[in-house]
Amino acid sequence: MVRVSRRSLLALGAALPVMGQLNWALASPAPTKSDKVLLNYNESPYGPSDAARQAMQRAIAASGRYPYPDMYALAALFAQQQGIAEDNVGVFAGSMAALRYAVLAFTSQTRGLVMATPSYEVPRQAAESIKAPVQEVNLDAQHAHDVPAMLAADPQAGMLYLCNPNNPTGTLTSPEAIRQALAHKPKGSVLVVDEAYIDFCDAPSCVSWVNDHDDLLVLRTFSKIYGMAGARLGLAIGHPALLERLAVFGGDNVPAGASLLAARASLEDSQLVGQRKARNARLRDETIAWLKGRGFTCTASHSNCFMIDVKRPAERVIERLAAQNVLVGRVWKDWPQWVRVTVGNPQEMQRFRDAFAAQV
Repeated sequence: MVRVSRRSLLALGAALPVMGQLNWALASPAPTKSDKVLLNYNESPYGPSDAARQAMQRAIAASGRYPYPDMYALAALFAQQQGIAEDNVGVFAGSMAALRYAVLAFTSQTRGLVMATPSYEVPRQAAESIKAPVQEVNLDAQHAHDVPAMLAADPQAGMLYLCNPNNPTGTLTSPEAIRQALAHKPKGSVLVVDEAYIDFCDAPSCVSWVNDHDDLLVLRTFSKIYGMAGARLGLAIGHPALLERLAVFGGDNVPAGASLLAARASLEDSQLVGQRKARNARLRDETIAWLKGRGFTCTASHSNCFMIDVKRPAERVIERLAAQNVLVGRVWKDWPQWVRVTVGNPQEMQRFRDAFAAQV
């Protein structure tokens, strides 16, 4: 486990890039009323598991102490479950933080970022904050990452970002394509595979690949299937040297002990992921089938979100649904007629169908 002292981090403070240029509004939505159906931020409608909530309660009594032992225990448990070394696991205040740090660490004004579009915007925003070049490559015909085009986009790239399953489409990129990216990316660059949504699907994880590749970083989060978005806890998995390059930006900025204990309880619950995965798949597939039956095209999602071609400016559909207190995701510039929808609970998905049928 990487351990960077707070004193060393403070000494570096003056040299760190200013992050204020990022679009913080995307990460900090205004409070909403309880009667609203929130299908706009890929959050879990179920929240932390019962075991995780109990662990959070137990952590209150110990909150006067720094939570480093719990951080190391979480890294050790995840490593043991994945068959990797403990020092391959770094703990961060959300995988979004680790992703931003990766962009700051691996790109520069001479070594750019290559990513897909549409995909998660945070890497682009972080790269733009330090004036690193960004090459966005369209998804292929199956809405997967077009790896050959990404490899050709910037021979001097410092980082390739691949979200699998992809946000916002929920679509998969094959392990073979990811291995191609790892084998043929620009010399000296780092491949970052964001697996925030991997637990919703049957696709194999890339986590174990770090045993053989020192230029691969894999991100995981407790925000999605574990229902802990507000707890801000994520993992970065890679060679210790890569983790050290991230840690200087916020390695001591670990979450509260309550988040760490809840995460450990979640990992120890052998039934949790399977149950939530099956429930999500059923509701997602039922909703997509309902939409297709009405003539709408949807992405082939393996995640807790999907996209719909609404055949008109998506902003209007979003506004009309919001008028009925059903909030769905924002619009991506390259797909102006597509709307992203998060999979909620059964009652929420019924509310979505009713509102959608009335407005589209």
